[in-house]
Order: sequence, then structure tokens, then C-alpha cells
Amino acid sequence: MLHLSEPRFNTDLSVRVFGIDADSRPFSENSQLRNISDHGAKLEGIVIQLRPGDIIGVRLRGKKARCKVVWAMHLEPVDRNDAGVQVLEGEPCPWQEDREKQEAIATAAISRTPPAARDKRKFARQSIRFPIEIRGCGDVSLHLRTHAADITGNGCYVETMQPLPKGTNLNIAFWLSSEQHLTTAIVRTSTGGVGMGIEFTGIDDATQRQLQQQLETMVSGAQFPAKSRSQR
Repeated sequence: MLHLSEPRFNTDLSVRVFGIDADSRPFSENSQLRNISDHGAKLEGIVIQLRPGDIIGVRLRGKKARCKVVWAMHLEPVDRNDAGVQVLEGEPCPWQEDREKQEAIATAAISRTPPAARDKRKFARQSIRFPIEIRGCGDVSLHLRTHAADITGNGCYVETMQPLPKGTNLNIAFWLSSEQHLTTAIVRTSTGGVGMGIEFTGIDDATQRQLQQQLETMVSGAQFPAKSRSQR
């Protein structure tokens, strides 16, 4: 059901949209949020052709949700698409914080918005493609080389259409400079068609800080970690 009466606010936010296209092929691309409400948004500049009723994933600064395409429009001659999307019921709204900020600005004279809650994360999340290996643990038979969509010193998020169940124990391998590190891990969040959040449970504080420092260096300098010969 559309929430047509919801206040809408103009924005210019870069997001990642991903999913499965009409030919059953996975896609992932950048787009722009041009206006937002509590449950909906307008996306602009999409390359992939979308249709009303499609379910896609939207990621904004590490926050992700599945959304339903309500309308779609093909633009000529730029060969891009705009679309209106609605967050599926039960999914967290990735742009909720941005909408609340816009509303607070619009009603600043009478604002009673409480102070924003302190971010409880130990490290700042870095939205970069970081190579990792996911290995099974116990009865789970798995060896997958992939990239985290975003990562911190104590965990990461992997976009996948078929995430592992919440609570699954894993082993994660990653590289700091030329040195491989191994850690136990656990799937903390799992959303079908979107991805899974993984917490690193077996690395010490010093290694966490070293990983976080390398991530921040990569973000500022667009560098990538060296890989072992076995990964090349």
C-alpha cells in the first residue's frame, strides 16, 4: 500500500541498488535518491531496466532494505531510468535518519526532536569492496572468495541473494598488507535477497585496530590490500 500522505523531502543521496534483472542475472549499480519519505523514495539515473512490482535491494551508508518498485520511467536520450520505490513491510528504512534530519530542519522553530542516539559501533563503517574468504565451520562445507560491501575492524556486510542463516559460525580470512589473518566469525543478520552481516569473533584488539587503519587508508587513497599468491 502506498503512503501518499507522507511528507516528502528533497535529497541528493548516493545509494547502491542491487538485485536480479529480467534475464535472471544479478546487478549492482549506483543511483541517486532525489526525494524521500518514511516508506518511499525516488531513484534517479538507474541503468538497469526496472518494472513495477520488481523487488530490489537499496543500500545507503551500510544500511540496507528490500524495496518494491512502484513505478518506473525510461528517460531519453540519456538512456537512464527513474523509479519510485517503497520499503517492504518489516524492513528497516535505510534513509530514515536522513528523513528525520530533513524534517527537523523544516520545523526547526518548533522542533522537539530528541538528540540523536550515540553510535555504539566500536569502529566507523567503511563502504569499500574488501576481499575476504568465507570458510565453513563445523558441519558447514563452504569456501567462498568474495568482497565485503562494507567493513569495520570487527565485522563486515556481504551482499548476496542467498545469505547464510543467522547464527551460522564461520571462519574468515583476510589480508593486512601481505599477511593473511584468520578469524572465527558468526552471522548476526541475514536478509534473503539482500545479504548478511558478519561479526568477527576471533581477532584481538590490536588486529582490529590494524584492520581499521588499513580500511581508512584504502578509503582515503583508493588502495587495495596485497593478496597472497593463492588468492591471485
